Amino acid sequence: MASPLSPPFAPVTLEGHHVRLAPLSHADHDGLVDAVRDAALAGLWYTSVPTPDTMRAEIDRRLGLQAAGSMIPFTVFDVSGTVVGMTTYMHIDAAVPRVEIGSTWYVPAVQRTGLNTEAKFLLLRHAFEGLGCAVVEFRTHFLNQQSRRAIERLGAKLDGVLRAHMRMNDGSVRDTCVYSVLASEWPSVRSHLRWQLDRPRA
Repeated sequence: MASPLSPPFAPVTLEGHHVRLAPLSHADHDGLVDAVRDAALAGLWYTSVPTPDTMRAEIDRRLGLQAAGSMIPFTVFDVSGTVVGMTTYMHIDAAVPRVEIGSTWYVPAVQRTGLNTEAKFLLLRHAFEGLGCAVVEFRTHFLNQQSRRAIERLGAKLDGVLRAHMRMNDGSVRDTCVYSVLASEWPSVRSHLRWQLDRPRA
């Protein structure tokens, strides 16, 4: 088992103009349950979103991985303080160091908005400038075109596709697209994300 998280790999609150990422807590349970009641989330077969009935177990799972040293889970809040999703640093490797940003879901109303872009900006900035990561990774289902486009808009590059990589909850076998951003690429990615956040939106 990995050792418990220690500085700089420790829970932290990341806050911007549109979003606040706070350490996941059991106190967030009811807000997370309200968020996943959106019927549109239940129809996404190619990704795993907790249901109201499984939310407590999902919080326990993520906090257990945090205690083991392999994950830093966040609850995502919008500017009004409403819970709108979850995200994590996962598969933490402090030796490189590297992290994967994943196990993310948002209510449909904030997908493809400035909130999502800023959340990724805050996570990437803390990974490179706070944690000193050499690389940050993203993984998604080969068929999840929405997620792939969103990752590519961040400036991440496709490393490759892991064929028959994992089995989904419905029994199907997933091909996984692996993307990454290197520390040497972060300055240009940072400028690109700041431009996306600052430009006027229709």
